[in-house]
Amino acid sequence: MAKTRGATRAASVPALASLDFALDRGSPVPLYYQLAQQLEAAIEHGALAPGDLLGNEIDLSTRLGLSRPTVRQAIQSLVDKGLLVRRRGVGTQVVHSQVKRPLELSSLYDDLEAAGQGPTTHVVRNERAPASPEVAAALGIAEGSEVIVLERLRLTHGQPVALLCNYLPATLLDLDSDRLESTGLYRMMRTAGITLHSARQTIGARSATPEEAERLDEKEGAALLTMQRTAYDDTGRPVEYGAHIYRASRYSFDFQLLVRA
Repeated sequence: MAKTRGATRAASVPALASLDFALDRGSPVPLYYQLAQQLEAAIEHGALAPGDLLGNEIDLSTRLGLSRPTVRQAIQSLVDKGLLVRRRGVGTQVVHSQVKRPLELSSLYDDLEAAGQGPTTHVVRNERAPASPEVAAALGIAEGSEVIVLERLRLTHGQPVALLCNYLPATLLDLDSDRLESTGLYRMMRTAGITLHSARQTIGARSATPEEAERLDEKEGAALLTMQRTAYDDTGRPVEYGAHIYRASRYSFDFQLLVRA
């Protein structure tokens, strides 16, 4: 049933049955854009999961009380973003959501969990090794000093999103691989009494190597986002250096810019 300037409820399609769409017909914002934004939000927050079917355009337009061109335009905008796919004989299906992460001192695990993305972790490497010049400089220790090397594959809804490589001072804390597969690194640090205060972070981009592409389920040479971060505790001590890569097709950084007075 459709309501003017109110909530339009989609029923009888399992993926949409519990969702309400507030389509304001008196707004200057086009109806297709309102619908696309609300569908995208439902995908991002896990209300619509990968594999869910939305039905075909005729059914959707009838259920939502919208014209077929309006629904087609909304769906096409999300198809163009890679969030939906049209399958002949099946209808419109959710592919995956793109993770939008705020630029703040938080862990990827906490951000994904808060967004309802269902994060899971596979620990690839958890061992001690000599610090390289880059790692030593970031952590303020002598080159060759022993550090903890932690490499993890982070997934959402069973799909890889990021490959995370972290380096920590060897005496900082004990990192159990089983716990790391059920929670985030920063959460373990907080539990150990380490108070994170600030960080320096650099974001870039490059192409995936064959090994990275295989781990992230991408094509060789696919675009990757990169991030290097050094985190400091409340005493100013470097406690973690991270060198991470993210699938550009599944991940983006979201931040607010302010005019300097």
